[in-house]
Amino acid sequence: MAHHDLQTVSHECGDCPIRHRAVCARCESDELQRLEQIKYYRSYQAGQTVIWSGDRMDFVASVVTGIATLTQTMEDGRRQMVGLLLPSDFVGRPGRTTAAYDVTATTDLVMCCFRKKPFEELMQSTPHIAQRLLEMTLDELDAAREWMLLLGRKTAREKIASLLAIIARRDAHLKLKAAKGSIVFDLPLTREEMADYLGLTLETVSRQVSALKRDGVIELEGKRHIIVRDFDLLLEETGDDSDGGYLV
Repeated sequence: MAHHDLQTVSHECGDCPIRHRAVCARCESDELQRLEQIKYYRSYQAGQTVIWSGDRMDFVASVVTGIATLTQTMEDGRRQMVGLLLPSDFVGRPGRTTAAYDVTATTDLVMCCFRKKPFEELMQSTPHIAQRLLEMTLDELDAAREWMLLLGRKTAREKIASLLAIIARRDAHLKLKAAKGSIVFDLPLTREEMADYLGLTLETVSRQVSALKRDGVIELEGKRHIIVRDFDLLLEETGDDSDGGYLV
């Protein structure tokens, strides 16, 4: 693992904002106590690298607050953002000793970390953890397949609307609210990061965001605070079917 200036922070499982969605969501009290014995928290500042691709990764973790990006670098130095880690998303893979991607904090980030070997042992004896991790892995696979469709076939406007809908729905779920009607959230990405992630130019992203605002699909307060008055209207702009596809 790369060396970082990390600040240890304290959280209680009962007060955890991601408790209902994280890898420990189904754990009973005795199972949580076993997790408590191997967990620790780390915080990263926006822009700080959590781990580099190829580095030894001796922990797995859940994102508690903040956003991180997954980036892959090609042999000639070209870089591509290949994923977002939002609150409750799982970082690392049991059974793999090295990191597959660069993980970088996009915003200030807090992660609930577990030492890898004890976590792997706990998985063997705690079906609730293994079952939840399998569910999360399958959800991630579905999302990756849908993201291939988004990048390959959707228009620029549909790409922007889809990304906004993903973040809006996740934000609502973390607040234990239904993703419908009016939704307010802060966009965790800059226009440049959105362009990189979606395979668009900065000018195209800015133009399409302005068009969605002009057409009444979204409202903007500053560059990051977004108000969606009618979530169904935003979903109509994504090009997905009526149930929202993988955004559920």
